[in-house]
Parts: sequence; C-alpha cells; structure tokens
Amino acid sequence: MSAARDSAVGYIIWGSDGITYGPVGLPDLVSWIKDGRVAADTWIFIEGNNSWKKACHILELQMFFHEKGAPMADRSATSNGVDTRILRRVKILAGLSDEQLDRFVKFMEIIQVFQWTQIVKHGEHGDAMYLILEGELRVRIMVDGRETTLATLGAGEFFGEISLIDQGPRSADVFANYESTLLKVSASDFEKLTCEAPDLAAPILFAIGKTLTGRIRADNKRYHDSVTLLRNAY
Repeated sequence: MSAARDSAVGYIIWGSDGITYGPVGLPDLVSWIKDGRVAADTWIFIEGNNSWKKACHILELQMFFHEKGAPMADRSATSNGVDTRILRRVKILAGLSDEQLDRFVKFMEIIQVFQWTQIVKHGEHGDAMYLILEGELRVRIMVDGRETTLATLGAGEFFGEISLIDQGPRSADVFANYESTLLKVSASDFEKLTCEAPDLAAPILFAIGKTLTGRIRADNKRYHDSVTLLRNAY
C-alpha cells in the first residue's frame, strides 16, 4: 500500500505495516478495498467525527465487505456485496425482498463522487436515473448568472427518473454537497430489466410513479397558494 494524499480528505488508514496512509477521500478508499489493500478489520480514522473504527463497521463501506468471515454485524448482502440494509434506505426499494434486491443490483452501477462533483448538467440529454445511498446532493438552476437551489437531496431519495423514459434534456444541474455514494441505473439497463424481469420492474415503476404523484400534488398546491396570494394582493 502506498501513502496517498488527496484534496478531498476524510479517512486515514492504519496499514498492516504499522504505517498510516492518507488522508484520502471515500472514492480512493473504496478503490483500496476492492484492490484488497484495505481489509474488513483494518482500522480507519474518520476525520469527520474524529474517531477510529474498523472498516467493516463504517456504514458507507459495509456494502464492500461480503467475503466469508468478514466481521460484520449483519451479513445480509446481495450477490455482488451490496448491503441490503443500505439499499432499503432508497424509498422506492424499501418494499422489495432480499431476492428482488439481489436481482435489481445486477442492472445498476455503484459510483462514488467527490464533494462538489457535478453529476448531471442542465440541458444535456439524460440517460440514467440515480439513487442516493450516502451523502447529500444539491439541485440547482442558474438565473441571470445567479444560482437558485431547487432542492437538497439526501440518502433514500432519487432523481433523473424521467430519463429512463424519454432520455430528454436535464431540467437542472445536480452537484454533490459532500462525498456521496450513488446507484446509477442507465436507461438501457432499465429497458433490459423490464424485458428480462418484468415482475421486478413493475413494483419499481409503481413506486416511482407514486413518488412522482406526490411531487405533482405538492407542486399543484404551491401553484394554487401562489395564485391565491396574488389575487388577494389586488
């Protein structure tokens, strides 16, 4: 393991050789886990809360430790190592069984993003939906050169779902406020899912539709309240 310095600090690793490495950001740490340079019982210092923990006890890393014998409190995981407890943070996946989640993750990609990374750009044609496992994202538009924040999204929420259907232009920019872990579902992979596993795609589409309905109702209420306010002002 070679010492690493990264502008996106966060974690310091106590190596098996008794040497500390870092600080590094979450994406680099995940890469070291996948390369076998960080084990489940490796001690890691978390700068965010000034504490040491074993890697397998750090929530955002647990999905990457699924090998037999890893000292995890709960080894409930999909076949590719994603912790089902973390998947169920995403509202539209909460009602799926372990078997369904195992099938679903085979059609998606886990991505790690640094703080301030732009995930989607306003006006560009979208080709994927994103589910947020960890972190916080900011949805914004630029008006007359000034930023207007439309929403702040956290773990359990999702965005870009319309791109699964029409691959049209994005309606806003999305940036990572903090280092985040996302699940990316491309339009092509979701189309494959609907063909190969329609019994799985149906409840997910229903959950997306239910969430969108709630958003539309909330928008309609805000519009109604705005019109009422303006009429009462004259």
